[in-house]
Amino acid sequence: MNDISLRRVGLTALHVPELGFGAASLGNLYRPVSDAQTRTTLNAALQMGLRYIDTAPHYGRGLSERRVGDAVRLVPGVTISTKVGRLMQPDRTVSDDRERDGFRSPMPFRVHYDYSHDGILRSHEDSLQRLGLSHVDILYVHDIGSFNHGAKAAHYWEQLTAGGGLKALERLRDEGLITAFGLGVNEIAVCQDAMREAHLDVILLAGRYTLLEQEALDSLLPSCAAAGTSVVVGGPYNSGILATGTRTGSQALYDYQPAPAAVIERVRRIEAVADRYDVTLAAAALQFVLAHPQIASVIPGLESAARVEQTVNLYREVIARDFWAELRHQGLLRSDAPIP
Repeated sequence: MNDISLRRVGLTALHVPELGFGAASLGNLYRPVSDAQTRTTLNAALQMGLRYIDTAPHYGRGLSERRVGDAVRLVPGVTISTKVGRLMQPDRTVSDDRERDGFRSPMPFRVHYDYSHDGILRSHEDSLQRLGLSHVDILYVHDIGSFNHGAKAAHYWEQLTAGGGLKALERLRDEGLITAFGLGVNEIAVCQDAMREAHLDVILLAGRYTLLEQEALDSLLPSCAAAGTSVVVGGPYNSGILATGTRTGSQALYDYQPAPAAVIERVRRIEAVADRYDVTLAAAALQFVLAHPQIASVIPGLESAARVEQTVNLYREVIARDFWAELRHQGLLRSDAPIP
């Protein structure tokens, strides 16, 4: 039974399920995933109501987009978002599926960053070709900012602003070629910078509003509420630790790196409260972010049909309100953070 609620994206007419599908794993993130497994996973997601799928050229250098498009091409009522900022250029030196940029993909391309007016338009057209679709609903400017670009961040910001990248996105939206656009990033400051340059319909914010981190409550989420900008939460498990917890015996990951001691200790304290209230840690992580009215959807990465089913069960898990109150009492959750 599909009981996943829909939420509006910004001020647009677009509505997305509050639980969506992050398709980075379908680009062979860290390990190969077969075409057959990919199709089974996406079919399971669509059947269970996860009818918002987010992909990107970066995910396997086009592999995720190809797989997503093949699965949804004849399926009505699916919302697709992809990203701009990286162009894929042919690379004859790629002849195997060794890990490159985190992906075990055999796709023979290399990345060229381009956030300019023409680069954005080219990226959009290239994505439509890889997806085999005539339309995508949302375009995110992928990884703009210092988190990804370091010393080159100012150069790419110049392309996006003075170089007309944002104007290209406004043009695509005005002409009805996309319904919405925004940023897809792992940092807060660049979102606020971009909101001063253009009206963003939606921001895909990975890892910065979670059960562990609520800095976005200070200014970003209030700014989004004032502007009518929705937020989609990626990385709700902070790269893993809020899904695995601290008791597996394996290395806990946080922000794509081994988790520091302070983060591990904080998660241990959350786990102790979860034990007392018989709450699954990952369920708390998913449901917490959806309590904020500015959040349109949360999109965990999913790589198998079993993981899809497990995630839907986490979304449906009943969590006592006293659990959230105890987290606040222990200083493990900000007092101003909305709770389910």
